[in-house]
Amino acid sequence: MTQKRQLRLGAFMRPVSIHTAAWRYPGGTPDANFNLQALVQYAQTLERGKFDAFFMADHLAVLNMPMDALKRSATVTSFDPLTLLPALSMVTKHLGLIATASTTFEPAYTIARRFASLDHISGGRAGWNIVTTSNPDAALNFGLDEQMAHDERYARAREFFDVVTGLWDSWADDAFIRDVKSGIYFDPAKLHVLDHKGKYLKVRGPLNIARPVQGWPVIVQAGASDAGRQLAAETAEVVFAAGGPIEVGRAFYADVKGRAEKAGRNPDHIKILPGAFTIVGDSLDEAKEKRARLDSLVNYDSGIAALSIALGIDARTFDPDGPLPEIPETNQSKSGQERVLALARREGLTVRQLAGRLGGYGGLAVMGTPKMIADQMEEWLVTNASDGFNVMFPYLPGGLDDFVNKVVPELQRRGIFRTEYEGKTLRENLGLPRPENRFFSATAKAAE
Repeated sequence: MTQKRQLRLGAFMRPVSIHTAAWRYPGGTPDANFNLQALVQYAQTLERGKFDAFFMADHLAVLNMPMDALKRSATVTSFDPLTLLPALSMVTKHLGLIATASTTFEPAYTIARRFASLDHISGGRAGWNIVTTSNPDAALNFGLDEQMAHDERYARAREFFDVVTGLWDSWADDAFIRDVKSGIYFDPAKLHVLDHKGKYLKVRGPLNIARPVQGWPVIVQAGASDAGRQLAAETAEVVFAAGGPIEVGRAFYADVKGRAEKAGRNPDHIKILPGAFTIVGDSLDEAKEKRARLDSLVNYDSGIAALSIALGIDARTFDPDGPLPEIPETNQSKSGQERVLALARREGLTVRQLAGRLGGYGGLAVMGTPKMIADQMEEWLVTNASDGFNVMFPYLPGGLDDFVNKVVPELQRRGIFRTEYEGKTLRENLGLPRPENRFFSATAKAAE
């Protein structure tokens, strides 16, 4: 009997809910973003639910929004992902640990070293979410007066990927012989000096840490613009896709997998996981009531600021009760802007309604009973709209507990989600191959 395709489930943690008002919801945890004990609890609950990974977003600046909105945001403070995730690795055994790190500002050598360290510390559970930072306030924190142009950010990201993965391949897997008798610690013939000199980066190498347990940490990418899709097709093993109507999901899935195949990659080695804001109820009406209560806690100042960020233009001057006006192209995230414009067109929302939606969450919402949620997730899986989801919880811990205690058993009953982890590493659990070392593999030797 052929086994059914299996859902891959990540948990999008920012480090907690993406919803602006999650911290205000009754029974929620207002300080969760900066509460280590709470985050440990969430990670352990995710592992109990057999989730593939804890996926942590990041910001390199206090968000660029007016103070009237900023003072309402719980995301102004959170742990650095590559400080938090090693701590979470010590209280979990199987859960993947995916951290966001920007290619726009940080040194490639530092990124390579930190992720290699996380992979060793966790026993092979690290993943790197490659992002290009569009927040102009972040540029100011890194000695720049203005942000790098969109397409140039992606060109730098492509070179950055080559450098980081090249540094991970600095050492052969068996380079460290540690022969106590002879006093030889490593074999010099199994050390490669990268000596990269490119348009954006100049990095000598080698990396001063052994090759990661997984060869490379799992590569994750989240851009949906044309440049972002191409970067994903060439480099990513997991794509955090934008949620939306299922037909849009199918088109995105086919496009990225098709690009990957044209790039000479196996399309099965790239997993498409759209974000899914998931609210569980004993009935659809109860789930909708939870969403309405949550959205009612979003202040208009927060919503209009979120809309401004998504559009890359100050939306406070728009007529709140009129339609969204024509929006010029900006240097902001193109995929983020297009998602908002498509949502406004699709549902005919006023500026006020759109702001309210974005102040909470404006992407794919999966609501209802556990059976209804499983039906929707299974449809996305079997019709090639996704390989799984990055689940977004409406509030914590309640929204997370509901999913693990009620939805996961239903998915397992249908045979589309694991009951036990397949392996010890994130790659093994996602069904991804371990990459060959480009300098020391059999293929590399044959090319010499």
